[in-house]
Amino acid sequence: MTETIVSNQEQTLSALLADRYSCRSFTPEPVPHEVIEQILALAQRTPSWCNTQPWQVAVTEGAATDRFRDGLAAYVRSAPQEPDLAFPREYRGVYQDRRRECAMALYSSVGVAGDRAASAEQTMKNFDLFGAPHVAVITTDEALGTYGAVDCGLYVTTFLLAAQSLGVATIPQAALAGSSKYLREFFALPDDRLVVCAISFGYPDLDHPANNFRTTRAAVDATATWVSE
Repeated sequence: MTETIVSNQEQTLSALLADRYSCRSFTPEPVPHEVIEQILALAQRTPSWCNTQPWQVAVTEGAATDRFRDGLAAYVRSAPQEPDLAFPREYRGVYQDRRRECAMALYSSVGVAGDRAASAEQTMKNFDLFGAPHVAVITTDEALGTYGAVDCGLYVTTFLLAAQSLGVATIPQAALAGSSKYLREFFALPDDRLVVCAISFGYPDLDHPANNFRTTRAAVDATATWVSE
């Protein structure tokens, strides 16, 4: 019996991980409020350093999402990117290779590979939330530093898998964190909260070509080192 339970759990997790992807086109259909509450309740089970649970989440729905996206698009076009947590200093080696592979797969899927202007416009769709009817903005407590941010990263993963388990598509977006000033004003965030990232979510437009490519994953041997003596 125990082996059966473990097997079923493994299959469930494996399916969630295999099926989840970053959705880049959503239908306008809103996610029912009670389903969003289920996602949040599941995500709240995320483990954290000393059980601090540093994450706080601001979620939009209805007209608030449109007001947020309209204001964000205008802000991005006129203001510099100023994230609360520094973006990567550089992408190098295999990390740059993986980043480029992902970008090329996306641009090829929507037919803009090699077109710099069209590729830039595709990037701007981040700030339209890819048409999602909801966005969740994740913040951490400033005093908890790196560990608070790491815990929020764990929270994001749990949120993504919880949403997937309920048939809701997601895309985690670091890009929105670059507009932390706008996010801070829109959500009336206090000064001691740092914006980590956002998650746009809703139901996927399965016919959109941006949702029909998948990124690759490195082999375990490329990331894990065994120490046996």
